[in-house]
Amino acid sequence: MGKIGACNCQMEKIFPDRESEFHMLDTAKIGEIVRQERKHLGLRQDELAAASGVGLRFIVELERGKPTAQIGKVIAVLAALGCDLQIRRPGADMIAGQSA
Repeated sequence: MGKIGACNCQMEKIFPDRESEFHMLDTAKIGEIVRQERKHLGLRQDELAAASGVGLRFIVELERGKPTAQIGKVIAVLAALGCDLQIRRPGADMIAGQSA
């Protein structure tokens, strides 16, 4: 699995502050981001599937926001798009991931 291109998308769990309710990406938003980045790179769904090592059906369902998508496969698709996944603590301290 290799990078097809570089994108600046960042998927983060964002805690605006400790007192307020936190905002977290849902599967629909993740699917939307994957679709946007795939189109930005000029890729068809089957091309992204091949580059990610997943099936075409997985890409279709991921882009539709399927809530039961396997996290390992989602990470593989994000990596193929050149995206990274970040998880942040309240106060924006990074727990895991890489900066774009």
